[in-house]
Amino acid sequence: MKVDEAIQLLKEHGYKYTGKRMEMLDFLAAHDKYMTAKEILEGLKDTYPNMSFDTIYRNLSLFEELGIIEITELSGEKHFRFTCTHDDHHHHFICLQCGKTRHIDLCPMEHEHVQKELQGYSISGHKFEIYGYCNECNA
Repeated sequence: MKVDEAIQLLKEHGYKYTGKRMEMLDFLAAHDKYMTAKEILEGLKDTYPNMSFDTIYRNLSLFEELGIIEITELSGEKHFRFTCTHDDHHHHFICLQCGKTRHIDLCPMEHEHVQKELQGYSISGHKFEIYGYCNECNA
């Protein structure tokens, strides 16, 4: 997703695109990785020194509701990133140190073994993530 698409979604759903929301969207778009709310708050403190965690979480919740961001949980803490621009079905490798992601086109749900194991079940969705360390962090 791009920032202008996110702004359009906000408009379509009757939400204002305030300076704080714009800064959050720009910050998320500039960082192609999962980040904690604290990291986002730290990244915006020069522009908005009095911004609270409540403001960050309220906007992140709205962005998730509108499909602007994706959320995962790493080490018991929620991490956020801008929604992928890929329209095709894919999954992610997530670096546990820097939060960078890499797209994985392989889907375990497509394997015969999984389909056989879940035969007769009604699947409404799935999420598949691989965790580890990217080449830069592994060096």
